[in-house]
Amino acid sequence: MNAEPRHQLYAVIRGFKTALLVTHAADGGLSARPLAVADVPADGEILFATSSASPKVAEIEADPRVLVAFQNGAQFVCVAGTARVSRDRARLQELWSESWRIWYPAGVDDPCLCLLAVQPSAGEYWDHAGIKGLKYLWQGASAHLSPRRSVLWRLTSYGNRGRMRGH
Repeated sequence: MNAEPRHQLYAVIRGFKTALLVTHAADGGLSARPLAVADVPADGEILFATSSASPKVAEIEADPRVLVAFQNGAQFVCVAGTARVSRDRARLQELWSESWRIWYPAGVDDPCLCLLAVQPSAGEYWDHAGIKGLKYLWQGASAHLSPRRSVLWRLTSYGNRGRMRGH
């Protein structure tokens, strides 16, 4: 991704606390589950805490291609990339959150605690908050009530939207 679009994408992602991670399951299907965001460095891998015993870890080790979706009110982000599992204890210590203790009773020393690191290769965001969001809702309602419902598919041009591709 280009530097400027990447920075914009990361700035939007930093506002999210959770995400939906989609992996390729062993049976060839897709598997999705929510995860808490552990860290979003300025221009690096997006980090999530997880258990090394979870099926998603085996799925990522078999096929690292993932999709991560974020949603918060009128903001949406979707990132495609590759994931890897990190067992970096120093990084886990640095990122540890007491809110994770419900899943990791032994705390940061829990032997199953690890990080999923997602390196984005492409991403999109939609921000329909504020005045632009009201315009989007108005246009959407108008399109829905109109005999020309196909207008709904063009509404992403209203609001704040960005797309990032490549490295």
